[in-house]
Amino acid sequence: MKIKSFMTMAMATVAFVFSMSACSSSDDEAEAPVANQVAGSYTGTETLTVMGEADESIETIEFIKATDVSVDVTLPKYGEGMMTVPALPAKGISLTKSGNTITGKLAKYEGTVKSADGTEKAYTISDLTVIFNDKTVVMTFTQKYGNMPFAFEGQFTGTKK
Repeated sequence: MKIKSFMTMAMATVAFVFSMSACSSSDDEAEAPVANQVAGSYTGTETLTVMGEADESIETIEFIKATDVSVDVTLPKYGEGMMTVPALPAKGISLTKSGNTITGKLAKYEGTVKSADGTEKAYTISDLTVIFNDKTVVMTFTQKYGNMPFAFEGQFTGTKK
């Protein structure tokens, strides 16, 4: 009799332990959508290269949640006076996550913006890739503005504020 009671109590204890561990794992909070994890302002260095000439500047770029799995970004304006390339929005950067790294890709985005003289000009942002890891970001892209004969190759490396 004692062995049977002991076995029953042991099995009940094991069942209780397993049920508690199952409950605790199901009570863990769900991971936030990837767009929430990367949305925010990043400050760092932007390098724009055209015809082999590179120009660096310190910029703050904001990634804005568009959906749970995509973000929008606006590339900063560049240049001075009539040679200014205005800020260029790129929308719908698709995000995927692998481990602690979130990668964004946008093959091509076309839009129009007002130039320094007030006219509408077309632009294209292509081959945009962005890699978020912890609080850092590295973004590469190509931008072509208006009738400029050459495209700018861009890179931004920053840290989340």
